[in-house]
Amino acid sequence: MQQATPIALAQPLVRKTLQSIVKWADNEVTVGGDAPVRIQSMTNTDTEDAVGTAIQVKELAAAGSELVRITVNTPEAAQAVPYIRDQLDRMGVSVPLIGDFHYNGHRLLSEFPDCAQALSKYRINPGNVGKGDKRDRQFSQMIEAAIQWNKPIRIGVNWGSLDQELLAGLMDENSRRAQPWDAKQVMYEALITSALESAQRAEEIGLPGHQIMLSCKVSGVTDLIAVYRELAKRSRYALHLGLTEAGMGTKGTVASAAALAILLQEGIGDTIRVSLTPAPGEARTQEVVVASEIIQSLGLRKFVPSVTACPGCGRTTSTTFQELTKQIDDFLRNQMPVWRSQYPGVENMKVAVMGCIVNGPGESKHADIGISLPGTGEAPAAPVYIDGEKRMTLRGEGIALEFQAIVENYIRERFSPRSQES
Repeated sequence: MQQATPIALAQPLVRKTLQSIVKWADNEVTVGGDAPVRIQSMTNTDTEDAVGTAIQVKELAAAGSELVRITVNTPEAAQAVPYIRDQLDRMGVSVPLIGDFHYNGHRLLSEFPDCAQALSKYRINPGNVGKGDKRDRQFSQMIEAAIQWNKPIRIGVNWGSLDQELLAGLMDENSRRAQPWDAKQVMYEALITSALESAQRAEEIGLPGHQIMLSCKVSGVTDLIAVYRELAKRSRYALHLGLTEAGMGTKGTVASAAALAILLQEGIGDTIRVSLTPAPGEARTQEVVVASEIIQSLGLRKFVPSVTACPGCGRTTSTTFQELTKQIDDFLRNQMPVWRSQYPGVENMKVAVMGCIVNGPGESKHADIGISLPGTGEAPAAPVYIDGEKRMTLRGEGIALEFQAIVENYIRERFSPRSQES
C-alpha cells in the first residue's frame, strides 16, 4: 500500500494588487495589496432623506459593512451628503461613504464641493459619463475632482450600461477577423477594455494608479468568472467583485456565493458586494450577512462566531435544536457590534448545537462550546462540552436560556482582555 502523504490545505492563490486607503476621520480602510477582502454594501434609501440614509448606513456598518455606497443623482442628493456625513459622525459611525455617480457626476462634484469632500471615494461608470465629445471632458472633470480632494475612485463598468460606441467599434473590428469571436466574447472584451482604457486615461490626467479600483459587473455566474479572470490577468488594479442584479433570496444568495467563492479562492477580488433584492420586509443588512458568510466560509476572514448545527433527520423530530440554533446564532450576530471592541478574538469562537447522540457529542467536542440535545427516544438530557470536555448536563424546560448564559459566561472568561493577559 502506498504511504500516505499529508493532504495540502486549500489556500486561496495570492494576487498582488495596488493598495489604496479609503478613509474618513480616524477610520482608514486599506484596500488591495496585502489587505483582507473588504465588504461593501449600498443603501436603497432616497439620499435626499439625510436622516433616513444615515440610519441605514449605520445599520449596514453595524452589520459589518466596511464601505457603504450611496446614490448621488440630483443636486438635492449632493446637498444632503454633508448632512449624512455629519449625522454619522455624531452617531460615532466613521464608515467611509462612496458616492455613486451616473450621467451628471461631473456637474455634481464641481458644483457641490462639500459633497465631493464629504465622500471618501467616487464610483464612476464610464458608460454613463457622456457621449461623443462630451465623454472625455466630463470624465476628466470627475478625475480632476478626485485629484483635488485626494479621493480614490472605482471605475465600475456594468454590462447593462456599457459604452455603446466602444461596443460597436469592437463588433466592427470583430467582423473583420478571419475567425470572428462569438457575441458574448466581444461583450467580455468591451467590458474589460472600457475599464482598462478608463483607468489609463485617469492616470494620464494625474490620478495615481493606487487610487484606482476596477469592476466589471455582469449578472451571469459563468460570465462574471470569465470576465474577472481575464481582467485580473491584464491589470494590477485592485478589483471590486459583485454579481450585479443577483436577484432575491435563495437565488441571489446561491448565485453570488457560486461566483464570488470561485474568484476569491483564485486570489481575485479585493472588495465584494452581494447585490440582493430584499424580500418584502427584509432588512437591507442581509446582503452584508451573506457577503461576510462567503468570506468566512472560505477561511479568508472571521467576522462572527460560527455555529455548527445538524440539519435534522428522523432522529430529531423535536424542533428544539432548530429553535436553539437560531436563538444562539441571532444572539451572537446581534452582540458582535459591541463584542468586537470588548472581547478581541471572539469572532474565532466555534459553537455547536446538535440534535441527537449520533454526531452531537463529537461535533460538540470539536467546538469551543457545544451542546448535544436529546433526539427522539433519547434520555431528556443535554450534555454541554467546553474546550473539548464534558462539563455539565442540562435538563428541563430552560435548556435554551441556560445554554445561552453558559455561552455568555464563556465569552467573558476566555475573550476579555484581562483573561488574555493572564
